[in-house]
Amino acid sequence: MSDIANRILQVTIGPLPPDRLDKALAREVPEAEALSRSRLARLIAEGAVSRDGQPASDLKARVAEGEVYAIALGPAREVTTEAQDIPLTVVWEDDDLIVIDKPAGLVVHPAPGAVDGTLVNALLHHCGASLSGVGGERRPGIVHRIDKETSGLLVVAKSDRAHHGLAAQFEAHSVHRHYLALIHGVPDAADPRLRGVKGVSFEPGGVIRIATQLARHRTDRQRQAVTADGGRHAVTRARVVETFGTPPAAALLDCWLETGRTHQIRVHMAHVGHGLIGDPTYGGRRRLSHRALPAAAVEAAAAFPRQALHAATLGFTHPVTGQDLSFTSALPADMAALIGALRGS
Repeated sequence: MSDIANRILQVTIGPLPPDRLDKALAREVPEAEALSRSRLARLIAEGAVSRDGQPASDLKARVAEGEVYAIALGPAREVTTEAQDIPLTVVWEDDDLIVIDKPAGLVVHPAPGAVDGTLVNALLHHCGASLSGVGGERRPGIVHRIDKETSGLLVVAKSDRAHHGLAAQFEAHSVHRHYLALIHGVPDAADPRLRGVKGVSFEPGGVIRIATQLARHRTDRQRQAVTADGGRHAVTRARVVETFGTPPAAALLDCWLETGRTHQIRVHMAHVGHGLIGDPTYGGRRRLSHRALPAAAVEAAAAFPRQALHAATLGFTHPVTGQDLSFTSALPADMAALIGALRGS
């Protein structure tokens, strides 16, 4: 049981325990405490775990059934990341999570080259004291990301229990994520070239399925690439929503993810020869055809300043209440204007 006043958690080791302390504690800690194995390892290293009044500081130590460990759970530590008053579009918020409609141009997490001005900085300011702590720190829990220049929806945890529950859903691929993308060309099941691309198959309803391994590019570490060996399994499905031009030279796609790898949609669409309009990394120097589209449409596409990708739908089960939640985000003004140009309107 947990002593709420002192935040001392008493944990008793059950039958047939795992072969090391951190694994055994991770198994026995009540799910409601939402203590990950990595956080338990930190607590052990910090001397916050004890048995019979003596610190248990070796995370690899063997344990026995019936042993009782005390875990000191102090208040969440403040983080050094600066809270910054950056405007946010909040779609949903409660004590455990927040759903944001992110604008293009906003980095999600501080990193070299973007140490502030990020979504995390903005959330630290917006959420303030309502952050109960993730991994022992008073910070938002980032469970998935969208690229800096991709707009749209993402969910962030405000508590450990939400962080664990959301992470489990993403790992199980049960989160529903649909993206709208504007691409060069139109993928067609009747195209023999497309049918010959490795990893491509077609499903009922005009759905194209792309399944490959993705890994860092061998020479450009900022990029991802399809690889035959190693990497991580990635699956994207897509359906044509609208085509533009005569003959069709561009398309609006509804893309949905079975997995969520870095740059997945962008890499997969480039892999099948239909890179995203405006994508500076994977789109190459490709331009739309003046023979198929008005000059204004061709120029609008050429001048589009980012990859034309928007996280339009996000659905998941609330990790605490069990409520099924689904959110939609309208196309941002820049993509809506580009579609208007492509339509000739």
